[in-house]
Amino acid sequence: MTVFRSLCVLLPWAVLSAATASPTSAADACQRIAASVSTSSGVYYPGTLPYPRDVTHWASSSSQNATCSFEPGTAEDLGKAVKGGGHTTNPGFSSTTGVQIALSRFSDVVYDQESQTATIGAGLTWDTVYAALEPFGVNVVGARGPGVGVGGLSLGGGYSYLTNQYGLTVDTVQAYELVMPNGTVKNVTAQDQDLFFGLRGGLNNFGIVTRFTLRTFPQGQVWGGFITYSPDNIGSLNQAIVNFASNTTDPKAALMITYDYFLSRKSLGPSALVFYDAPSPPAGVFDEFLAIPYLVKNVSTMSFPALIQTSMANATYGSRAIFDTISVLNYSVPFLNAVVNETTFWGSSSTLGAEFASYVVEPFLPSLYNHASSPSAFPPTRANGFTPLKFTTPGAPQAPRYPNYAIFDTPLELIYGDNLPRLRSLQRQVDPEHVMGLTGGFRF
Repeated sequence: MTVFRSLCVLLPWAVLSAATASPTSAADACQRIAASVSTSSGVYYPGTLPYPRDVTHWASSSSQNATCSFEPGTAEDLGKAVKGGGHTTNPGFSSTTGVQIALSRFSDVVYDQESQTATIGAGLTWDTVYAALEPFGVNVVGARGPGVGVGGLSLGGGYSYLTNQYGLTVDTVQAYELVMPNGTVKNVTAQDQDLFFGLRGGLNNFGIVTRFTLRTFPQGQVWGGFITYSPDNIGSLNQAIVNFASNTTDPKAALMITYDYFLSRKSLGPSALVFYDAPSPPAGVFDEFLAIPYLVKNVSTMSFPALIQTSMANATYGSRAIFDTISVLNYSVPFLNAVVNETTFWGSSSTLGAEFASYVVEPFLPSLYNHASSPSAFPPTRANGFTPLKFTTPGAPQAPRYPNYAIFDTPLELIYGDNLPRLRSLQRQVDPEHVMGLTGGFRF
């Protein structure tokens, strides 16, 4: 097993799939949906537009040929039937051979200056949201690369360049517009204690979320970008990572390191995404990374939406891919050397036959989980500042795995820990007929 390229999360579509349905029953379902919904919605078949957009995923291995696609235009129409963005690499998690329900029409961004919140549609990608909020000088806690959907990231936790300052995406949600499994539409807030807990990291087990209301934060120009290094400088890079993870206390600073092994070149290609939430970083924060000889450097002061586009996350769009993850409590040079060794081993494996293997290191401050005032489905514990790593060897045994990176057969106990019994009980209350069992994803 290995991990192929960065940035996984379910994107701007959400799918209620009749994955087990026969072709005949799926076709009947398509016809019934078309006959029952309003003119705000649409049903589309292979060979028509926008069917290709509705069924296509970032990883081609996650796409299936649905009998039809359904684009609900209102939450009420969605309640008559149930994809967000399609960035998951787990086959069947947001795809189906039955009815593919695409949330692309839920594409509104509404900023409320008085409440300092933004209500955003589940069919959007985060780069679109950032661009829409930029004229107001505000931002939300969301994805770090282009093309990642609002829905999946927000329901699975949500790590961000802003997490050290404000927490996970789930820590900033104020309300969910939820289509319940029985078809009713409900506005879920912290007053709905159990359901609010479940939606904050519990994925799509409790219905289909069509809109999220998130806290906003002031946002100006930022500094950062993309740096690639030669494999000869791995030692210096690994030491710089350990020093950053051990010594940096500035919550405005963030870092992502990617180790790529390219089979065609038979070489390792390490890179860094550096970020600072101001026009320039203080001396010392990234000096080591900037001092290492580089192959390409695209680092400057720019807008937040422009910085998101410096990520190479879409370079492998349309490839076959799979992600997995462990969680890490701290970083050491021997550990990072092991990451390099495993990247090289799997990347050069003729048995695996992958075009490249990619391991992504994501250090955060130990205080990253201290921004929530109430418990959430994920993370199941906030006592330790474990961080996600797209990686496939054993990690810290008690550190929960991030659901948006976890491979499809990850036991739920390794994701939700002691929260799992409460989540299963909540699922039985909210969805006694197990309607959401027709969808893809991790099921309680």
